[in-house]
Parts: sequence; structure tokens; C-alpha cells
Amino acid sequence: MIKFILGIIIGGVIIWLVMRSKTESINPEQIEEKQKNLEKVLEMTRAKGKISNDDVQHALGISDRTATRYLEELESQGKIQQVGRTGKQVFYRPI
Repeated sequence: MIKFILGIIIGGVIIWLVMRSKTESINPEQIEEKQKNLEKVLEMTRAKGKISNDDVQHALGISDRTATRYLEELESQGKIQQVGRTGKQVFYRPI
């Protein structure tokens, strides 16, 4: 029984240490840069009326995956709407 209790305590400490290290590794400068980029994407979308992943990549000098994450985040926040479903036919427009 003591081994079981010690196992739970040790497991809890390990999980706490792992979670703590993940939250400490968040760089405030990266968060600020991301917010600025999200605002730029939203402004571009409003100015152009619609925007594609490629537009975001080229305007911000970021990867395809990062551009996709930015667009998905703005969409989940209800600020833009995806039009189309696949490939080059997909674009986003402001809501």
C-alpha cells in the first residue's frame, strides 16, 4: 500500500514538473509577434475582401503551416470565414 501511495505522489510530482516547464517555456516576445501577425492578417483580409494561405505566407514571410494556423485561429475566433474546401480554391473573407 505504501508503494502505491509513493507511486502516486512521485507520478504527481513528475506531471507537475513537466507541466510547469511547458508553461515557463512560453516566450512573451513570440506571443506578441504572433498577435501582431494575426492583426496583420485580419487587416489584409478586410482590405482585400478575401485572402489565401499563399497571400499570408508571402506577406509575413512565414511557412505554409504557420499561415494555416493563423487563418484557423482567426476563423475559430469568428473574425474570418473560410470559403471553399481544398487547395487553391480556399480563401478567407472577413465576417
